[in-house]
Amino acid sequence: MERSSAVVVAACALGALWLGAGPAALAQEAAPGAPRLPKEREVLEQVIDTRNQGNEAAEQSQQQIEALSDETEALLAQYRTALKQSDSLDLYNSQMRDLLAAQKTELASLQDQLDRVETVGRSLTPLMILMIDALEKFVRLDIPFLIDERTERVAELRKLMTRPDVTTAARFRQILEAYQIEAEYGRTIEAYRAPLALHGEEVTVDFLRFGRIALVYQTLDAAEAGAWDREQRSWIPLARSDRSAIRDALRIARKQAAPDLIRIPLPAPAGARSAS
Repeated sequence: MERSSAVVVAACALGALWLGAGPAALAQEAAPGAPRLPKEREVLEQVIDTRNQGNEAAEQSQQQIEALSDETEALLAQYRTALKQSDSLDLYNSQMRDLLAAQKTELASLQDQLDRVETVGRSLTPLMILMIDALEKFVRLDIPFLIDERTERVAELRKLMTRPDVTTAARFRQILEAYQIEAEYGRTIEAYRAPLALHGEEVTVDFLRFGRIALVYQTLDAAEAGAWDREQRSWIPLARSDRSAIRDALRIARKQAAPDLIRIPLPAPAGARSAS
């Protein structure tokens, strides 16, 4: 309060000096060597100090305003970023809800399939056993080529049916593969060596299979040849003239000669043999 009064007094004094002062006072001011009034000088300095302090305060206020403006802009940018993230999260959550719903539907479908697999498995087991029995009987009644290999395949299928670690689907697939192998034998020719009981002893011979039409053998020295008779279920000897045809067919089956027409030595049917 006192400072404001001093400012007012100083302003009045300055006005009096410049506007209302008399000639005597001006003369005294202009006169060289005239002493200055200490009170007026003090008042003038106070006015100047007050003005400087006001400028400093205004400058500080401006700096504070600028700092608050920068902080406001930074907060606004953060707010906009937060809004974008919120929108992205809303979209992501919506997508996840749809995905979860689809997964629940798929899970229910898989559970239903598992339930049906158990039912199908119970009905498939008797069918698979019948298929193995039929395959075993077929191998036993078929021409006796690769008999050990084919018999072992059937035995492995029976072992497979007793293994708890093998699924029903895997068992059924193995049985189908065995049937496919047997079906393939009917469309190919094959040459292989294996032992054969001849004249009371075991002799290694070359076997030649023409699909399932014929199965013939020939000793390694080509001194003897024979063919399997389905009706008699035994081996019958072949004529000497058939041995060269068998030898050529063996080379073709082993891919040692180019494919060519093959004369197959077949045993005569039972009716034809009895008529002759």
